[in-house]
Amino acid sequence: MNNSTIEKAPAGVIARLRSWASADPHVTRLAVVLVLLLVAFAVMKPKNFGNVATWQSMAVQFPEYGLMALGVMLTMIIGGIDLSVVAIANLASIASAVMMLSLAPKGSDAGIGYLAAFLAVPLCLVIGAIAGAFNGFLVAKIRIPAILVTLGTFELFTGIAIVLTAGKPLSGLPMQYSEVFAARVAGIPVPLIIFALAVVIVAVLMNRTAFGAKLYMLGSNEKAAAFSGLKTTSLTIRTYMTSGVLASAAGLVMLANYNSAKADYGSTYTLLAVLIVVLGGVNPNGGSGKLSGVVLGIVVLQVLSSFLNTFPNISNFYRPLIWGGVLLLVIVINQWYKPGGLSRFFQKRSAS
Repeated sequence: MNNSTIEKAPAGVIARLRSWASADPHVTRLAVVLVLLLVAFAVMKPKNFGNVATWQSMAVQFPEYGLMALGVMLTMIIGGIDLSVVAIANLASIASAVMMLSLAPKGSDAGIGYLAAFLAVPLCLVIGAIAGAFNGFLVAKIRIPAILVTLGTFELFTGIAIVLTAGKPLSGLPMQYSEVFAARVAGIPVPLIIFALAVVIVAVLMNRTAFGAKLYMLGSNEKAAAFSGLKTTSLTIRTYMTSGVLASAAGLVMLANYNSAKADYGSTYTLLAVLIVVLGGVNPNGGSGKLSGVVLGIVVLQVLSSFLNTFPNISNFYRPLIWGGVLLLVIVINQWYKPGGLSRFFQKRSAS
């Protein structure tokens, strides 16, 4: 390798970084924020930062709301939203818990316990798909705004879950379920593996299939998508169905982490999922957004949450305040950089 090649290498790397940064400013900003958070974490709390248990705990926690955020992302790309993901997760996990408790009550042998755990997975995912399809049907066929539909079904699904449990947690699940879904494979928690598989599947759907391209077309202009021959009703229903399946997968993770099921678990995850998607650069009006930004948003918020946990003086009661403030701040920043947004408004004000 000659000197000219050595001199050109850093310049080439810098050029690639610049092109990557200009191509997706949301991802760039999130990457910078993540690096700053990690540096602050390492400097201020070095013991926690260097503890393997801290990172394993993160890997167990964020797949719960991370899977929900993936579903919200898909619905937001088509110009909708899914505010029922937490209710779907709880309803699906409760139905799975009821089935496992009926098949493998306390005292059952291990074989029956593993059978019950195996059957719980497809049951949970099917319930999530049905709930998501119901949302999509109301949005696409009855033409009710997505925010109203999913707010209504949030209450509906939560009400069904409360009836099934009488408002009490369902515990005493077969230990074989936790042995599988709360285990670690080569030190990697199973919930993280489930989340990684979901990310790969969503990435393939969005980037390697016609389904992903149609999502962006529908979100950009629904009328134009319909005139171009897209089956918008079917596409909308399938999108909400996919969101329901991802939410039910989150329910499986929650069921393993808590070893119980209840109608109000993860009550703050709805706001968190929406915050992650907006933070990741997905346009709330539809038509744009990248999976990489959403995944980075999930990691950023989990690192921030774990960092805050190291300060005993910061109560968990402040979390909704922090998440709500961050959500509003991100929306304001996005509007500032949007062409014809807040920056132009302030320029007009100053000129007058």
